Amino acid sequence: MIHLPHTDALCALTQPYCLDSVPDGLFDRAMSEISLFHCHHTPGYERWLNANDLDANALESLDDWSRLPPIFANYFKRHLVFGPTGEDALELTSSGTSGQKSRMRYDHRSMAAAQGMVNHIFRHYGWDTPDSPCNYLLLSYEPEAAITLGTAYTDQFLCSYAPVNRVAYGLRLTGKGHEFDLFGVIRALQEFAEEGLPVRILGFPAFLSHALQCMEDTGVADLQLPAQSLVFLGGGWKTQAAQEVPLHQLYARINRQLGIDLPRCRDGYGAVEHAVPYIQCAHHHFHVPIYSKVFVRKPSDFTVQPYGQRGLLEFVSPYISSSPAHAVVMGDLATLHPGASCGCGLPTDWFELHGRAGTSASRSCAMAASELIAGA
Repeated sequence: MIHLPHTDALCALTQPYCLDSVPDGLFDRAMSEISLFHCHHTPGYERWLNANDLDANALESLDDWSRLPPIFANYFKRHLVFGPTGEDALELTSSGTSGQKSRMRYDHRSMAAAQGMVNHIFRHYGWDTPDSPCNYLLLSYEPEAAITLGTAYTDQFLCSYAPVNRVAYGLRLTGKGHEFDLFGVIRALQEFAEEGLPVRILGFPAFLSHALQCMEDTGVADLQLPAQSLVFLGGGWKTQAAQEVPLHQLYARINRQLGIDLPRCRDGYGAVEHAVPYIQCAHHHFHVPIYSKVFVRKPSDFTVQPYGQRGLLEFVSPYISSSPAHAVVMGDLATLHPGASCGCGLPTDWFELHGRAGTSASRSCAMAASELIAGA
């Protein structure tokens, strides 16, 4: 039995963007608690702290979590790292077809904590509608027997917030892998428009952009999807970068061709290495929920950047007990901004993404998936 009372108390807070709802010092106590937990239970973690000039004894009084040495997300592409609670835990991977895969273990409490955060955020935005059946267009992988791919697992979970009438998949199983079903996606959108139920479109933006462009090119009439429909995208464009459309332009096209209001078009940022959800507000900014903190680090010397300066994106959150991924540096460049500069009313900081850093061969779900467009 894992005993992490401060961590569990933080993750259980129901107002995801209300700073005043967080008891004084709770985040620091939770981070100390999870860091000490990994020192005691995860092989090699205390040596990692010591190698970075941090003693485990200092964790109890630490209140500047930029001092906690993070692990690069790419490290998890080369090493499966977990403690005792991860031995028989759910394993999720990051890559869809080939290339390096991050393999992450999520014990029951860690996954429940991450999903609980999504619950709180969906309820905050009014997207938890158990009495409103929806049709779903999942622009992700049609699942095989067991779902181990992170994006597919997430999309299946996101279908729990409104009852499923029926589901159409963008990446269909062919017996030899997955293939993007361009005309199946367009046909599903047309049928959903006629059926009259709200539609939820989830998944990779590149596929939706490709389908809408094809509709325009082939003279398919604009549709009017029912009120309360929702577009919730996730993942980048990767190998389709040359065709990438800025999100505000994609949202405008969704509004024009599918009739979905702009505030109901959102993007989510997440990764299998860090399961805390970062979801755009109505002004389309990624606000940081109270369950985590974000730092931006200068690539040349790893110092923490002030507001308005771009650098490597780091997430710090105590939610995960199965792997020492409570301080992770991503491969993305970002800029952090103060909450008040958004104008949506949420007080928490928000970050702006600038794309992947470097030119390494590391791959993600979106990269592997986007290659399937080439055959469409």
